[in-house]
Amino acid sequence: MVGSVVGSAVGSVTVASEATEAHRCGAAIRARGAVAPGRRSIISCGCGHAALIVILACLSGAARAAEVEHYGIPQVKFINQQISAGWADAGLKPSDPATDGEWCRRIYLDVIGRTPSVDELQKFLADPTSNKRPQLVDRLLGDEYVDDYARNWTDIWTTVLIGRDVENERVSRPGMRQYLRRSFSKNIPYDRFMEELVTATGANANRKNVEDFNGATNFLSGKMEENGVQATTKTAQIFLGLQVQCTQCHNHPFNKGKQNQFWEFNAFFRQSRALRKFDGTREIQWIELIDEDFAGEGKKANANADEAELYYELRNGVVKIAYPVFVDGTEISRSGFLPGKTDDGVAFGVNRRKELAELMKASPLMPKAIVNRMWGHFFGYGFTKPVDDMGEHNPPSHPELLDGLAERFREQSFDLKELIRWMVLSQPYALSSKATKGNQRDDPSLGEKPKFTHFYLRQLRAEDLYESLLTATEADRAGGGEEAAKKKDQWLSQFIIAFGTDEGDDATTFNGSIPQVLMMFNGDLIKQATNKGKGGFLARVAASPLKNAAKIDTLYMAALARKPSAKEIAKANEMLVQRKGDAVDALQDIWWAVLNSNEFIINH
Repeated sequence: MVGSVVGSAVGSVTVASEATEAHRCGAAIRARGAVAPGRRSIISCGCGHAALIVILACLSGAARAAEVEHYGIPQVKFINQQISAGWADAGLKPSDPATDGEWCRRIYLDVIGRTPSVDELQKFLADPTSNKRPQLVDRLLGDEYVDDYARNWTDIWTTVLIGRDVENERVSRPGMRQYLRRSFSKNIPYDRFMEELVTATGANANRKNVEDFNGATNFLSGKMEENGVQATTKTAQIFLGLQVQCTQCHNHPFNKGKQNQFWEFNAFFRQSRALRKFDGTREIQWIELIDEDFAGEGKKANANADEAELYYELRNGVVKIAYPVFVDGTEISRSGFLPGKTDDGVAFGVNRRKELAELMKASPLMPKAIVNRMWGHFFGYGFTKPVDDMGEHNPPSHPELLDGLAERFREQSFDLKELIRWMVLSQPYALSSKATKGNQRDDPSLGEKPKFTHFYLRQLRAEDLYESLLTATEADRAGGGEEAAKKKDQWLSQFIIAFGTDEGDDATTFNGSIPQVLMMFNGDLIKQATNKGKGGFLARVAASPLKNAAKIDTLYMAALARKPSAKEIAKANEMLVQRKGDAVDALQDIWWAVLNSNEFIINH
């Protein structure tokens, strides 16, 4: 009962106060450029008011504030202009800015996959400088947090590339993670990242006495069955934003995708094989991904590898031939031979996967696909829904912004950290999550295209909750690296469900389902978090010289990145009375309730 009382008390999200009418009028006048520094004017703001604007100091200060809004970064300014133009076109008004505490919690979750510690939060809140937000972004993207950054994006991309299925014997999750951690620690350019995954060869597991380990092979090592059908669908979906799976059997019913295009794309993978290695056992120990000559299909294929064709069947039974052709119609050599030279030095053959990677790097689809995916990560919704379906049947909500960011991302040498910087320093990312009368209809959950007038609430990923619980409770992180990742996998496995589709899709039940509720109420991680034992987080807070009010503040700051409201403090004091002055038991009840509140498990 105690927990439910406090849980309801902490379920709300604190928002910044609304701007005054005078501020709005002044802003409208400044936006129209009706006044200039050093002048005194009486001007109508267009809403029936008149404003006496003294421009000696305050307008120059406003101009500086406008400059700080995009922090001198032209790409941030571009985002702000495009998004605000969309607001004007739709007749919507943005919500107020988020508080510093809300923004700080938000960016820690999105960039490094956990909430800030109490010390990290207090340090940020105490910083009086006007550029503390870009400075925090610099730190989160820099050497200080490189391990946290690499861990978070390794978690995200492991799920994107190979799903959450820990039982797939054709995939080495440790090998995949080892490659991803190295890639994100070094911040390799995204085009190189894509190329390494699409063209990888070697052993997928880092085992003793196994040569040629290459963790990047895990992207394709489990997708080469049935002539690489999954390799075809996932490569197009993840790196080009094209969902082509249904065109394997027929033309797409809603867009221009044709069955021949699926098999022409599939032809790029026909020189590749995933060899199972048993190492003297009956179970697969690792996979070796190799490239080899492809002779083509059919009885006479061996005599005609220069024209290495493959066959597919239409729904009416007619058999067709396909050769490697990219999605934009670009053809490559039909040869099934890998590159080589004849005895007289004449070059022949082609490596189809390497040609595919070059075509993907040159395609405008690749930067647009990753921009859309990253935007969806930081804003809750991409420019299309889903983010990896960008066909002509699914036009983006902000086409000019998507195209412009993709171009700028290419100009920035595909630097993912720069793309992140632009997004998290933009105006829409810094808005409150509380909708207003002026933007209530901006609700993508109802099928509307997003306008990003407020920060869309979203539940934490299971991985984020796990890391945030460890951070909030200052739990022991001993082990690190793969040991910590395996422990997290074990915890996550209770939420995973497999769909059993041809694409090997899976998802989690981490969405308010009964298993999640039970885990949050009395799972091992929550028991550990709320343990009163000596040396634990609660014991340290309870034993500190702080007054009870400050101890309660610490719990709220650790979990919610804010101090409790007056109503919440009153509820906490009631608990102290009910516990007859036993501060440790009361703090345990409060802590349990805060961790089980909606506010803790939601990114707002």
